[in-house]
Amino acid sequence: MPTLDAPSTPPKSHSSLFTAWLPLAIVPFAAVFLRDRLPPWAFMWCLAISIYATLKWASWWRSPLRDSAPSSRSVGYLIAWPGMDADSFLDVNRRVPPLPAKQWAWAFAKTLIGALLLWIVPRRIPPSQPLLRAWTGLLGMVLLAHFGSFQVVALLWQNHGVDAVPIMNSPWRSTSLSEFWGKRWNLGFRQLGHDLIFQPLHARIGAATASFLVFVASGLIHDFVISFPARGGYGWPTGYFLLQGIGVALERSRIGKRFRLRHGAPGWIFTALFTAGPAFWLFHPPFLRIVVLPFMQVIHAL
Repeated sequence: MPTLDAPSTPPKSHSSLFTAWLPLAIVPFAAVFLRDRLPPWAFMWCLAISIYATLKWASWWRSPLRDSAPSSRSVGYLIAWPGMDADSFLDVNRRVPPLPAKQWAWAFAKTLIGALLLWIVPRRIPPSQPLLRAWTGLLGMVLLAHFGSFQVVALLWQNHGVDAVPIMNSPWRSTSLSEFWGKRWNLGFRQLGHDLIFQPLHARIGAATASFLVFVASGLIHDFVISFPARGGYGWPTGYFLLQGIGVALERSRIGKRFRLRHGAPGWIFTALFTAGPAFWLFHPPFLRIVVLPFMQVIHAL
């Protein structure tokens, strides 16, 4: 996800860029040939997993700690941790403090709520409301995975002394779009945007332009994973992230400072309007009807 603040650390190693990026140039595009051979929901997962796996590989390969870290730590990062901050995860000198019990309880609670929203609530929504069913199930999937089970995994790693920061950091507390996208929402892909786009470019083209390009890249990736399998709704996910970039520029403008769009209640309302208001651009009706609802049927959520 987009990175919105200049880095405080020097650029990471770019050794063996060919090896790091070759899978990204091959694997997702090879998956495209399965489009007519798989159901839309399966093709969507194939695309998403292939992109995630290749970016995960690149983040690990680029880390200067890759060669010095224990092999078990690298294996854990690659196959048992959804985050993308390889340096923190691989650093054996970093330790985390003891974890309060309430974090475990809250993580399991979100997992349970997500499961209920996915497998129980949609069945009680009339079939005449398919989009409401899909939205409910989609919300359940996000809670079950990103907010729930992924946090449980983070706590398990932290319990063993690994610096594995949960990828969701209470995004509902954000009082600005910059805070939402840069510090609270999906920190795994925020890390990628920071390392691969913002960090190499901000000194040459400026922080504002580099941040906007991260939003552009996020939009194109989401269009590829969402609209392409649905065979419709092209451009809407990209438009959603372009709007986020415009919103960040607005809140940092003279007008934004005048109306305190990065602070307190005005900032919270502005952030909620920009992120949740146009969410149907991101998860548009073709995606919900052609991908989400059939997938929910496959997993017996409907």
